[in-house]
Amino acid sequence: MEEKFWFDVGPVSAVPLRGARTVRTPSREIAVFRTASNEIFALENRCPHKGGPLSEGIVHGRKVACPLHNWIINLEDGEATGADHGCAKKFPTKIERGHIYIDMGVLAPA
Repeated sequence: MEEKFWFDVGPVSAVPLRGARTVRTPSREIAVFRTASNEIFALENRCPHKGGPLSEGIVHGRKVACPLHNWIINLEDGEATGADHGCAKKFPTKIERGHIYIDMGVLAPA
């Protein structure tokens, strides 16, 4: 069974509606997204196409458009949509007492 390491990234209110904020780790930057319906998702802040900063993209529904070449990335699983192929690493999230937590266990060596 995979062990979970929940990291508090701050209050939900710190992430704008239909926007994102970033969290730096020693190995990568993670984008935390908040949809118009207050859902929270976390992906590696790198478009699978050319590495564009997904946190700077436009959030619409449960997707984000990469600001470099307009690739559309599904926030639920990190997969590119349409004819594009590629995946941004997804991180499990949860909300407790108004704070967002990201499972950093996926970064731990197996």
